[in-house]
Formats: sequence, C-alpha cells, structure tokens
Amino acid sequence: MRTTLIAQGYEAADAKSGEEAIEKFRERKYDLILLDMNMGGIDGIETCREIRSSSDVAIVMLTVRDAEKDKIAALDAGADDYVTKPFSAPELLARVRAALRRLPNGPESGPQVIKAGDFEIDLQTRRVHAHGKEIRLTPKEFELLRYLVSHPDVPVPHMKLLQAVWGPDYGEEVEYLRVFINQIRKKIELDPSNPRFLLTEPWIGYRFKL
Repeated sequence: MRTTLIAQGYEAADAKSGEEAIEKFRERKYDLILLDMNMGGIDGIETCREIRSSSDVAIVMLTVRDAEKDKIAALDAGADDYVTKPFSAPELLARVRAALRRLPNGPESGPQVIKAGDFEIDLQTRRVHAHGKEIRLTPKEFELLRYLVSHPDVPVPHMKLLQAVWGPDYGEEVEYLRVFINQIRKKIELDPSNPRFLLTEPWIGYRFKL
C-alpha cells in the first residue's frame, strides 16, 4: 500500500498499532488515514473514534469483514469510507480520491449564507451554526449537508447524493447516507428523532426543508 501510494505522488507514513497511529497523528498533520479495523493494541474502531474526536481528517477503514454491521460500526466511529480486503490498487486509489474529494464552491452569484430558523450555513467559510452555537462537521458531513441545502425543498435520490458527495463510483451504499444523515441530525436538530430540517423521503432519498 505504501509503495502504491508513493508511486502516485502521495507522501506516506505508517504505524503498527492504534496507539502508535494516534501518537504519530498528534505529532504531524495528515490529510488522510487508512486504518485497519484489526490491529494490535486498540482496534481500528477505537482508534478511529479517538482521532475523530479531535480532527476532521479523512479516514478510510480497511477490513476483511464485509458484514453490514461492521460497515455501519466503522462509519459510526467517524470513517468517511470503507474498503473490504482483498482489494486492488485501483480500487484503493479510487477510495483515497473519494475521501479527499471536496465539492467545488457554488457559483458566486448564488446565496453563500443560507438560514432556516435557528440554522445557518456559510457555504464560503464552511461554518455551520445551530441553536446559537457553532457546529463542527467532518468534511464529508459538510459536503452532504451543503449539497442538500443547495437543493432546498427538493427530494434528492440516494444515488444522486452518493455520486455528488463521494464520486461517480458510488451509488449503492445507502447505509453511508443513513449513518451520515443521522450524525448530522444529532448535531443540527433539536430533536434528531423528529427532524425539522433533514427529512427522509421514503424509498427516494433525503430533502432539506427551508
């Protein structure tokens, strides 16, 4: 993996345990972490949770397990994506690009600050406020919210959301959306179980209600 990444122009460092990964992460800034779910010491899930508690760095989990509950556990811990072993170098690189992907800023002529009740999002500065306080979103959470906010009151299908935020290779990973939408609701909704802004469109996708 290290050889593959370096050959593509990435700088890469490695760690043999979750504890070592956390220590290295505290010493240096990284753009992305490839994290094995099964490691010596604390496992990948706990390592992911620890890193995510203080950072928005892109995280991709690697594992030999392919059960949906394992995928959801990884995403719940804060991972942006999930790759099951064995995987090819092109697949790994595609997931790396997807995790690092950022949507371009919208046209300058469009509204850069959108308000709805006590919710406010600044698309230019990437700042979100709700209930009188600033909300910290991971990059993928922000991109997902930004896309929905940019298409207010319009049901956006699952596939369209996945391809817009993660990339054209995605479309079937509906569990990604369920987890990420739930995470965003916990941060911006007063009552996440009865959302005011992020609404589910049964069998279709999601809608942001202004």
